[in-house]
Amino acid sequence: MSTSTSSKTSKASRASKAKPVAIVAGVAVAAALLGVVSFTATEPASSGASGSSAVAEVSADPAAGVYPELEAYARRDASDGLALGRADAPVVLIEYADFKCGYCGKFARDTEPVLVEKYVRNGTLRIEWRNFPIFGEESEAVARASWAAGRQGRFWEFHRAAYAEDAKEKGFGKDRLAALAKEAGVPDAARFAKDAEGAAARAAVGRDQEQGYALGATSTPSFLVNGRPIAGAQPLETFTEAIEAAAEAARAKKGSAKPSGAGR
Repeated sequence: MSTSTSSKTSKASRASKAKPVAIVAGVAVAAALLGVVSFTATEPASSGASGSSAVAEVSADPAAGVYPELEAYARRDASDGLALGRADAPVVLIEYADFKCGYCGKFARDTEPVLVEKYVRNGTLRIEWRNFPIFGEESEAVARASWAAGRQGRFWEFHRAAYAEDAKEKGFGKDRLAALAKEAGVPDAARFAKDAEGAAARAAVGRDQEQGYALGATSTPSFLVNGRPIAGAQPLETFTEAIEAAAEAARAKKGSAKPSGAGR
């Protein structure tokens, strides 16, 4: 995927020294390391295409490999303002995304609400957001702004406003970010503006970004579902099958665990 800034190039260069393990778009580095997973993705909508474009042409088999070591990327922090659902949910979906990404917007509008209604509300699923800005300075600015909204408990409302139909075409300049915060119901505008430009926001976004690069992610959106990688804004069925398979595996694992003192 091409980039509009030199910052991505330098970060990608550093990330190339890390161990890419599973999420790969366009190359099969993970397949070479782990022997199973390979994805080929088109880049997010650009060149005038809107977020209403078709889903990315990506191959992602729900029966593909699950890597237990990747489950450790789930933070399960009950105080995480950028997460939705119970911290102890059996399934965690981690999303690496950019607010300027057309396919991320399509997932946010068309697929994520269904997953929330079907799985988050009944305690099966937890969704954890990771800011993965790859489209330049505005991407990084809106990522920090989303984190700042989360500091006041309004991340998901900001997320919804920033991913509304045609929202990204309006850009993410400072005035636009303030308008989105107001739309999201962020109560303290002055604190929001200060937090969005602060060192803590930059550090938080940087941690998410470095984690994505270390995993081998090169496009957005990219996902982990209990250690199962999924690349691109896949059809709803890809996610429901992956979530249900992960939930079944979690139930089986829990059922096979011996109670304390068993067998004595």
